[in-house]
Amino acid sequence: MEIIKQEKKQNDKQKFKFKIVHQSTKSKARVGIISTPHGNILTPAFVAVGTTGTIKALDNKIVEEIGIQLMFANTYHLLIQPGTQTIKNAGGIHKFIGRNRPIITDSGGFQIFSLAYGSVAQELKSKGQKNYKNSVIKITEDGVLFRSYRDGRPILLTPESSIAAQKEIGADIMIAFDELPPYHTKDQQLKQSLDRTHRWEKRSLDFHLKNKTNQALYAVLHGGINKKYRKLSCKYLSKLPFDGIAIGGSIGKNRDEMSELLKFLAPMLPEDKPHHLLGIGDIPSLIQTIPLGIDTFDSAHPTKCARHGLLFTKHGGLKILHSKNATNYSPPDPSCNCYTCRNYTAAYLHHLFKAHEIAGLTLATIHNLTFMTTFMEEIRNKILENKI
Repeated sequence: MEIIKQEKKQNDKQKFKFKIVHQSTKSKARVGIISTPHGNILTPAFVAVGTTGTIKALDNKIVEEIGIQLMFANTYHLLIQPGTQTIKNAGGIHKFIGRNRPIITDSGGFQIFSLAYGSVAQELKSKGQKNYKNSVIKITEDGVLFRSYRDGRPILLTPESSIAAQKEIGADIMIAFDELPPYHTKDQQLKQSLDRTHRWEKRSLDFHLKNKTNQALYAVLHGGINKKYRKLSCKYLSKLPFDGIAIGGSIGKNRDEMSELLKFLAPMLPEDKPHHLLGIGDIPSLIQTIPLGIDTFDSAHPTKCARHGLLFTKHGGLKILHSKNATNYSPPDPSCNCYTCRNYTAAYLHHLFKAHEIAGLTLATIHNLTFMTTFMEEIRNKILENKI
């Protein structure tokens, strides 16, 4: 596309820019270009999760070759190991990890939820902790007090220190500091959390604007599944000069509930800013939410599936450990042109997984990420043709 070539020529002069290339006539789906100092992101795009600056089982040069346009890294984990000052001294995260393409970091706020309540799955099943008193953290108006999982030292994370950490990391896109209350939070507590999150996000923005350092900052919409609170959050944050909008918090316990909430939110989202859906990246969810105008999605789902031996194909998941694959001498997906499918058979991957060889995890991860990049390219083409 000629527009992409033009944007690339201008990219060196762009700090951050979002341009809609095509708006579908069939839905709110759109094809866009997010320009950053480290390159362009064609949207809709899948964002691979590299929590500690690497996608598990892969090095960053392979990730670039696969075509992952944007990678997600976790501020909380990088703050603890190796430390943001170490990354800054190396010249920023791009130089430190050897990645030349865009990187987005979260605020660390997700750990408020995970440390206080356990995993998302546990909480949705009501198996998580019920209050902050039983957790290893303390939440105040100032911020959140964590205890390092490495050495037990206390770490106070505030809106200001979160943004400062993300600036030291040097990500192209940062996310404002927020709190993630669980699905089962009562309305009164949810409203208190929402109000505090809005104050935290405003503080994050104010700190960022003092020294923008060629980085963008996204707001995070909250309010749980309460549509009144979601509307309030969207109205408040849309008035502030954030560079993008992320949809966070609990968005439902199943795909239908999520879809209903996003359909409600879609008309209220600012059209001139990129829309990011936090923590969602499975194919059925992408198919449901891209027509609602979501531009980017981050998830560890494809890489986790790969490490568990589930390979994505156009005909559904291939369980590589299934006994039938022991003598399957075809590529895992004959229609795929990834490095794995060009060079190896399903039988060989079956053997690697049975033998607990690390190479199996690497080859499966390469395949699943390639599948995701190809899938998103096909999605963009369908939007351009107004088929979505």
